[in-house]
Amino acid sequence: MRLPIPPPGQQPRENHIKNLRKSPKESKDFSNEITGTVQGHRDGHGFVVPDDGSPDLYLPPNEMRAVLHRDRVAARIASYDRKGRPEGRVTEIIERSKQPIIGRLLQESGAWLVAPEDKRYGQDVIIPKDATAHAEPGQVVVVELTELPALYGQPVGRVKEVLGDIDDPGMEIEIAVRKYGVPHIFSDACLQLAKALPATVQPQEWSGRVDLTDVPLVTIDGEDARDFDDAVYCEPAVVSGRGKTPNGWRLLVAIADVSHYVENGNAIDNDAYERATSVYFPRRVIPMLPEKLSNGLCSLNPDVDRLCMVCDMLITATGDIHAYQFYQAVMHSHARFTYTEVAAILSNTKGLEARKYKARVDDLLHLHGAFKSLLSARERRGAMDLETVETQIVCDENGRIEKIIPRVRNDAHKLIEEAMLAANVCAADFILQGKQPGLYRVHEGPTPEKVEILRNYLRTMGIAASVSDEPTPRELSTIAEATKDRPDAEQIHMMLLRSMQQAIYSPYNSGHFGLAYEAYTHFTSPIRRYPDLLVHRVIKAILRGEKYHLPVLPTPGEAQEKLALRLQKSAAAQAKKSTAKPKKASEELLAWQAAGLHCSANERRADEASRDVEAWLKCKYMRDFLGEEFSGIVSTVTSFGLFVTLEAMYVEGLVHITELGGDYFKFDEVRQELRGERTGVRFALGSRVQVQVIRVDLDGRRIDFRLVRAGDALPTPDSAAKKRGSAKRLQPGNGGDSHTEEEQVWQPRKPAKRSTSRSKAAPPARSSASSRSKPASPARKATRAPSKSKGRSGR
Repeated sequence: MRLPIPPPGQQPRENHIKNLRKSPKESKDFSNEITGTVQGHRDGHGFVVPDDGSPDLYLPPNEMRAVLHRDRVAARIASYDRKGRPEGRVTEIIERSKQPIIGRLLQESGAWLVAPEDKRYGQDVIIPKDATAHAEPGQVVVVELTELPALYGQPVGRVKEVLGDIDDPGMEIEIAVRKYGVPHIFSDACLQLAKALPATVQPQEWSGRVDLTDVPLVTIDGEDARDFDDAVYCEPAVVSGRGKTPNGWRLLVAIADVSHYVENGNAIDNDAYERATSVYFPRRVIPMLPEKLSNGLCSLNPDVDRLCMVCDMLITATGDIHAYQFYQAVMHSHARFTYTEVAAILSNTKGLEARKYKARVDDLLHLHGAFKSLLSARERRGAMDLETVETQIVCDENGRIEKIIPRVRNDAHKLIEEAMLAANVCAADFILQGKQPGLYRVHEGPTPEKVEILRNYLRTMGIAASVSDEPTPRELSTIAEATKDRPDAEQIHMMLLRSMQQAIYSPYNSGHFGLAYEAYTHFTSPIRRYPDLLVHRVIKAILRGEKYHLPVLPTPGEAQEKLALRLQKSAAAQAKKSTAKPKKASEELLAWQAAGLHCSANERRADEASRDVEAWLKCKYMRDFLGEEFSGIVSTVTSFGLFVTLEAMYVEGLVHITELGGDYFKFDEVRQELRGERTGVRFALGSRVQVQVIRVDLDGRRIDFRLVRAGDALPTPDSAAKKRGSAKRLQPGNGGDSHTEEEQVWQPRKPAKRSTSRSKAAPPARSSASSRSKPASPARKATRAPSKSKGRSGR
């Protein structure tokens, strides 16, 4: 429904004069209408994020009165500021956001209102007395709007659901699933179908399948894994020639046969498609499939028979896939290994772990041999393998953070990753050879704009390596290898990651840039990823000599539409370079494209929800360290300050530019640094600094630091933790501080007055300005697969 928005009044006279002085080209911009999504800001202004990916359009606070965060609108450029930047005016509201608003119920001067948890909404929601659903003041509630905002009126709503108190265990997850619209309740029809399924493999289900129950397939996963969707086995094999001496490996990757139980278009399939992926939070998972399937019937649990799809490969000593075949089978997992156990066995074949699993040691050594062969092929391809620090949040029973630790990636992780990559490549090739439509995991190279940014950055960092206009994976991989021993290696590798585009699902195969594959798809995780389930169905159809047809899928939502427009813009740019006439997509391919866009958009939604919960937990954790000092590394440089990651705690916060001292700092985008005009002090990516925690805003998911000095090391969190008692005495709340519990600011204590001293109390640490919000950063998705707790083989 389109709602016309009246103009908010005459523009100031100087704006009219300025507009008349603009060139004809600039004047033409005033008539161009931009369609996009409103993105609010906690300061009251906002932006229109265009659907086609063009630059955002600024909306002043008066334009945000009648719209809300996430509304889809049409806007035009109304004026330009003193720096020539465009400011917009909303002309139409195309569609109101259907997302509910989550916030705290408050009572002020007898009136009830809800303060949105997401500060980008910018306006409190008025709640009539009879619409509070008996919620208590301070509780977290879900609000449904009954009256929309207007230029001169606030939105009005009613409490739809009461979530509980903010300190209830798991409340941050309850907020996130509603805030990001993550489906978390299975339909009744889905649960009934799942309940009707048997608990074990039935005898009639063995028909037409290969019996692999005597093959010692094993699963290798993290300690906290509950769903096991892949198992592996390897043995030496004669790959080529007529001799009897093995000169390669036979590698079996068995994947849970989810498609056998989830029929095309049934209730379980519809729910799985709506979710598109499992969402992983600390201590909780929102699964794609009901628990009976994800942790029971489909999971390759040890010592039980399970149906599976097998990719059976012959791999040469140099890591090339010589041959492969797919078939349906029945397997029996002979062991459930953890990454830690396998790493211990590989490092010491006579140790305690090796003695415990004596019968499987040779199999694991064979797997390690195949891994080293596949690794050599990876190096020859020039695939990127950028090491970035991934962290794990360790929580107690109440959901509070106990510690944040780095995930140590050992040979066991890499072994499984290479085996999964090999199976995924075979699956993509099988679909191509079968000439059937399917979904590929597509990862395109850097755009020309990102290439130029990367080129300038490397030049300023003194890196002599050149980057061509259309770089290959080998070029970037060579740079990563050449800089891996530098102190700033992590920052350089992060810039390499930022230069690349995000991977998506698409029926059009254009290869995988980061992994240097001509064709790649996702086959190995059908329990937690819907694209893998579709790939299984296509492979089965090819094996039967049939053609797979997609079920009738729901209409794509807003996120998919925006992604589609951006892809169309990219395709149009590519078409201009090509002389070939573009082919018109068939109805079938358009359906596959819609499915790919849906899965890609929901994958991003899951990532955003997970990051939001982690940010909330980290803020809650850092409230215990208010006033304490730590050493850190500058991880991002912006025009308004530095984002610093504490070295031993893996928590990021902002040092606003006003907290850097009395100098005037200028932002150098090319060098990615702030430089003091008077002192010449420079802060760049990788700079070591010492900071003090001065402010924690739980609602805003923000942590603010103050710069202490650069260079010297400070006490680690272990020693800092010993001082928590004194730190808590400095926290607000004990002495009638006016700040709310969710926004805590460190205040230094005033020294006792002495008649013999002229020293004055230090001024209070400045609370961070409300404008200190971190802009949306470029995608930071590593090309290597993350650990399974967050989605193994997620490339």
